[in-house]
Amino acid sequence: MIRVVRGLLLRAAVVLTGTAVATFALLWHAPGDPALAIAIARYDAVVPAEVIDQIRAEAGLDAGFWPAFKAWIMPLLTGDFGQSSVTGRPVWPEVTTALSYTAPLALMGLLVGILISVPLAVLAAQRPGGWLDRCAVALASIGAAIPAYWLGLLLVLLFAVQLGWLPAMGARTPAHSILPALTLGLGVAASLTRILRSGLLEAREQPFLPAFRRRGVSHRAIERDHVAPHAAIPVVTIFGLELAFLLEGAVMVEVIFARPGLGSFLINAIEARDFPKVQAVVILTALLFVTVNLLIDLIYRALDPRIGAQDA
Repeated sequence: MIRVVRGLLLRAAVVLTGTAVATFALLWHAPGDPALAIAIARYDAVVPAEVIDQIRAEAGLDAGFWPAFKAWIMPLLTGDFGQSSVTGRPVWPEVTTALSYTAPLALMGLLVGILISVPLAVLAAQRPGGWLDRCAVALASIGAAIPAYWLGLLLVLLFAVQLGWLPAMGARTPAHSILPALTLGLGVAASLTRILRSGLLEAREQPFLPAFRRRGVSHRAIERDHVAPHAAIPVVTIFGLELAFLLEGAVMVEVIFARPGLGSFLINAIEARDFPKVQAVVILTALLFVTVNLLIDLIYRALDPRIGAQDA
């Protein structure tokens, strides 16, 4: 197991390194003069050429690609995300402040998705091909096909504009989180419902289950000890991916509902060409994906020992 974990950590390090290089390269070679964008964002006005040259030197934009990348990546290895090119303040406290709005929203969306998908999938799998099964599959397909930004606008039109039940913008009260969480949760529920339903149906068709029934094993014990672990493997995959994508989806939803968080933080940083802020968000997102994938691999081996035996 130690060798397996070491190999997984090595792959994670490779992914994070590639993400850091790709992000820095895209920002470095983006059209326009980043020093000019930083100057406009910093002073909110057109500034003389000598000020732009000074900003270019401060940001390390005149040092070349690899020297500038090294100057950024070396402090990052010690947990130092650097200072903002616009404000000059440390990036990490600003990122954590934005994350304090985004992370609870993502977790609320995940909770909504689980509360909707698990009962719906279990009920649908009880009678395959029945009316409830067909309705569940249809709703899941529609939910997966609707983009989050369009679904968010529909919810705003219905619950905020037409009915006036919920606020549409901001994050001042818990009620402001209902529509954004519902927007995220419905997308999660669509994916989880289809995967969990398929996993349950496949698990119940395993050839060894009739032998347990002939031996007098109760239906509840079969479902708990054999069907649920078998059905959990594909669910773990989609659950882990949804957990990682929720943070990315929350960024989009925050823009739709005018909420503070990583969404507005990232957009403002991109517009200002504030390299340290953009890179901090991308690296944190990549770290989340890598961590989730690592946990999924370990959970796989706990659910199905055959997966670990293949690596031995």
